[in-house]
Amino acid sequence: MVGYLPAYAVLLIPAIVLLFVLINSFRILREYERGVVFMLGRLWKVKGPGLILVIPFIQQMVRVDLRTRVLDVEPQDVISRDNVSVRVNAIVYYRVIDPEKAIVQVEFFNEATSQLAQTTLRSVLGHHDLDEMLSERTKLNSDIQKILDEQTDAWGVKVANVEIKQVDINESMIRAIAKQAEAERIRRAKVIDAEGEFQAAQTLANAGAIFATRPEAMQLRYLTALQNIAGERTSTIVLPLPTNLLDKLKS
Repeated sequence: MVGYLPAYAVLLIPAIVLLFVLINSFRILREYERGVVFMLGRLWKVKGPGLILVIPFIQQMVRVDLRTRVLDVEPQDVISRDNVSVRVNAIVYYRVIDPEKAIVQVEFFNEATSQLAQTTLRSVLGHHDLDEMLSERTKLNSDIQKILDEQTDAWGVKVANVEIKQVDINESMIRAIAKQAEAERIRRAKVIDAEGEFQAAQTLANAGAIFATRPEAMQLRYLTALQNIAGERTSTIVLPLPTNLLDKLKS
């Protein structure tokens, strides 16, 4: 009879289909992976790690990596608060802490985090002077990280750290900064020299006051000067005069 199938063939077909379904139902997730499972389009649960079961055609699974990711933010053109144009790039370290939010609340959390990092970098650095960008990177890193972490919390993403990698300045501005640094060093040198003159003048004034009130101090100073001159091998002839004779000449 045409079209007739044996009994074992009728049972074999469902068995093959069932075996195919079972083989395609098993998934293995690593320790750092989680699976967000949807049933008939609705969120069901988050599974993993290890061996899990996903029913084909009824359930769909999206893998999410929980490891820390390194995002190299593209160089951004920033105008500082003192109207200096600079080019800045940074590195952002982030990871997914809530796989459910990372899949349901945002379409592509990696791209969203990257775009948010670029705009936040421009916004924060635009409120600071060039000197602050160069000397206060730790504070700026902390401010950017805090803003990013607050905004990505709704996506289930944790921004752990932000590091400003490089601040590029044009050649003319580099020369201007060098001139400014040189002028600052000259100013400090002049201030130190003036402070030295002031201290020397004060010391001489104090010494003069002592000599004026204590004649014996002037006599000792006179004898000390003679001793220093006599100790040197020079052809200088010294004629010491009594100090009382000097006093008579003054009168």
